Order: sequence, then C-alpha cells, then structure tokens
Amino acid sequence: MLAPRLLICIILLSLLGGFPTACATQKKLTVGATASLLEDIAKSAYKQSDTRVIREGMPAYLLLMDGMVEAWPDNERLLAAAAQGYATFASAFVEVEDKAYAIALYERAKDYALRSLQQIGLKNPVSQTFENFEASLNGLGKKDVPYMFWAAMCWGNWIRLNMGSMEALAELPRVELLMKRVLELDEKFYYGGPHLFMGVWYASRPKMAGGDLNAAQAHFLKAIELGHGKFLMANIYYADQYAKKTFNKQLYISILEKVLQTPPDSVPELTLLNTVAHNKAKKMIAEADEYF
Repeated sequence: MLAPRLLICIILLSLLGGFPTACATQKKLTVGATASLLEDIAKSAYKQSDTRVIREGMPAYLLLMDGMVEAWPDNERLLAAAAQGYATFASAFVEVEDKAYAIALYERAKDYALRSLQQIGLKNPVSQTFENFEASLNGLGKKDVPYMFWAAMCWGNWIRLNMGSMEALAELPRVELLMKRVLELDEKFYYGGPHLFMGVWYASRPKMAGGDLNAAQAHFLKAIELGHGKFLMANIYYADQYAKKTFNKQLYISILEKVLQTPPDSVPELTLLNTVAHNKAKKMIAEADEYF
C-alpha cells in the first residue's frame, strides 16, 4: 500500500495534470488553491520537532512543488517556494551525509531561484554582463528582497559545493553583489539571514580571495543580534566557521552550549531548524577534542 503522504501527492499531481491545455486559466486556479494549502503545510512543518517525519515526508512535498511549477512555470512565488524547499532539505538533512545528492538538490534550487529572479525583472542573471547585472539589481526594491535572498542562498550554496569548477567560481561575484543588495534593502530579513550569509561568505574564503575572519565575526554577531538569539543556526555557523577557524575552543564550546540552553520552540516557526541546530551542537561538542 502506498504511504499516505505519497498517495496524497499523487492525487494532487493528477489534479494538476488532468486539465487540457485549453483550460490553462482553470489549471492556474487549481494550482493557486493548492499553493495556499502547501503554504499551510510548510508552516506546519517548520513548527515540527520530529526531524524524521519531515525528512521522510519532504521528498513528496518537493515532488508536488515540481508539478506545480510545471503547471505554472512563470509564477515567481511558486518558483521561490520551490527553491527554498530544495535548499532547506539539502542543508538540513542531506549535505553532511551525501555531497553528490546535495549538489543535485542545490542545483535544482538554484534553477528555480534564478527563474524567479527573471520573473521579477532581472533578466539573464548568469549570462548578462556584470555591469548590466549590477544595474538590474539597483532597479529592484524591498518587495523583491525574498526572491533576491533565496536566489543568493541557493546560488551560493551550489557554488560552495562546486569549488573545483572554474565556471561556478566565475559566478561568485554576482552572488556577492546580490546579497549585498539585500543587505542594503533589508538587513533584518529572515532573522538577519543576509548577515549570516555574509559571515559564512567571508569565513569560507582564503584571505587572498577576499576572506576576512574579522568581517565574518561582525556579520555573525549582527545576525545573532537581529535574530534575538532565537535563530540557532546562526550560532552553529558562528561556531563552525569562526570559532573553529580561529582555534578558539572556549568560544566554540560556549556558543554551542548557548544553543543547547535555548529551547528549540522558543520561536514556533523555527522549531524544525532549531531542532536541527540542537542535533548539530551535540555532535560538534562531542567531536571538539578531535579538532582542538
């Protein structure tokens, strides 16, 4: 017997695919109604503390998102939601265990995210000249921040796992410029997410390539401040990307202990990611003596 969540996914996909091309308007209405339901499902999922349930159920959710994008390929909200879903799944559950699979997930996330950028007016983000890319970014405003933020996150993560590719590395300046524009428009977005991104950005690069651990620390601390210390993944990255790289074991342990002292559900919609952060903190503390 098919698992209930997979059965539901197949039923919904059949509804999306059951309309002939001539009924495009009605198909979009169906997709729109289903999208509203999926938003509620996503909100509920982020409030879950049972990571196994989410990990096992998320592929069906992503499959459904693929079907919805297929039905309405020029809807920027659907594209951005699909990008966020794929990137979150890769980051929270896959990257540490299966790099090749994570690269594939981030590539799908990047594709959706860049397509969402094109829908809001940033045409050909990869192929247009850098000067035109910068000019196009300056034409985007605060309402475009969610699309810009998730595009930079998905694109940047894909590049990070493809550092051996010169083609991928050549796209780095565009990602940096994209997130810096988000910083200008709304540094508080997604619990200080733009600062967290820039913290990892400066910490993960060698000094000769623009890396700067002092700048990284400043961004990590700002992200933690803007998230009021409740978005615990910021602390995880601060410990892993700064304290670890500066060989500061005392800071490393104190950051991770702070994570474990903060209830995962202190912000309900962050329960899932904070539970993942708790799990990572326990593992990082247990392995600390192997590094320091």
